[in-house]
Amino acid sequence: MASNPKSKEDQDSLKKRLRSLKIDRGPEKSPDRGQRVPKVWLLVLAVVVALVAMGYLYFFSAPKTISAAEVKLDNNGSVQGNAVLSASGYVVAHHKIAVGAKVMGRVKWIGVEKGDKVQQGQVLVRLEDSEFRAQVNQARANVSEAQARLDQLRAGSRPQEKLKDRAGVLQAEATLRNAEAEYQRTEKLYRAGVSSKAELDKATADRDTARALLEAAKQESAMTNIGPRVEEIRVAQAQLQQMKAALDYSQTQLADTEIKAPVTGTVLQRIVERGEMVTPTAFGESGARTSVVSLADLNDLQIELDISQTDFARLKMGQRAEIIPEAFPNLKYSGFIAEIAPEADRAKATVQVKVKVENPDEQLRPEMNARVNFLAEATAGQSSSVSRVLVPKEAVLRKDGKEFVFVVKGNRVEMRSIRVGQESGGYYHVLEGLSGGETTATAGADQLSDGDRVTISG
Repeated sequence: MASNPKSKEDQDSLKKRLRSLKIDRGPEKSPDRGQRVPKVWLLVLAVVVALVAMGYLYFFSAPKTISAAEVKLDNNGSVQGNAVLSASGYVVAHHKIAVGAKVMGRVKWIGVEKGDKVQQGQVLVRLEDSEFRAQVNQARANVSEAQARLDQLRAGSRPQEKLKDRAGVLQAEATLRNAEAEYQRTEKLYRAGVSSKAELDKATADRDTARALLEAAKQESAMTNIGPRVEEIRVAQAQLQQMKAALDYSQTQLADTEIKAPVTGTVLQRIVERGEMVTPTAFGESGARTSVVSLADLNDLQIELDISQTDFARLKMGQRAEIIPEAFPNLKYSGFIAEIAPEADRAKATVQVKVKVENPDEQLRPEMNARVNFLAEATAGQSSSVSRVLVPKEAVLRKDGKEFVFVVKGNRVEMRSIRVGQESGGYYHVLEGLSGGETTATAGADQLSDGDRVTISG
């Protein structure tokens, strides 16, 4: 059976097409293939970076949902009448004294505890005094010696000394008479040629010596009769005064081993313990204390405040004020501005003001927080009030011992430092940082940072 020519041609054509589709496996490579590979990796890296950036923007720049509450003004706790400004400060003692030692020594006895009331002159601490007592005894001995010397000079010579010197004069006179007689005999013999010139010279020298001894004996007797010189007495007097001054100094140092209260007041702090060293001045890292206790008169208290420069114009010296301690909001004290700092604090933009408390009692203690309402003279038919600023308790955050809130401004938040006082009914009384009417973040505030975008739920 003959093959079909048309079918054979079709098979040949199909084979040619298959051969044309074979992959070229030759050794030659494209000249730019090696250069295209790094470009592909760079493109992949760029895509990854873009995806990461988009994810960051999506997760971290998206607004955070929070709850918010308004800062209130409490008129129930306000001061009605003629109050023009309210500020918060601290109770301080007008005069706080750190009682120190005048001499170096080791603490032997302590007679007070923190909170004790003491009177002026009361002994607070005693130091070991054995060395100081020894110095006092030595100084007293030196004074006794100098006094005896002065008394001796003032008393002059004793009668026995005068008789002794008179006897010396008589002896010298007798010696001189004997020497003169011997000289006369020797001179006659020399002229007669019996004695030698040497014997005459010896007799002459003995006579002159006897004369000199007689003169010395007379002068000694005269000095004994007159007594000591005025200059010697003055020197002895000066030495006695010097010894007395040394005794006074040593007695003062001994007395300073008893450290006494310089004023009547209350012990705020007991600084030293028995066995510790105290010294008038600090010596490097010796560890010695320079103070033993701190005292203050708690009947002389002040409220120390930092007033903003924008509010300072409302105040003046002597202005009346009402004082309310944060610990006892139901107690009120009267006072007046007793001190205004002569210069402002540039860093805080404030001026320090001190208000004297006219009627302090045991409830008011140093370092307490207190609110001061400054009053003005009443104007006919007018009254004003200063309200308390209250912030929700859940809005207040704390970090590193400081308090802050996040104030909502538009669609972002601002972190603001504040100072709060007493808590009441789920709110804190704001002493500094807020003025009332602000909106603060509550739920979700602990996840915020300064400047974050937010949306308020509800």
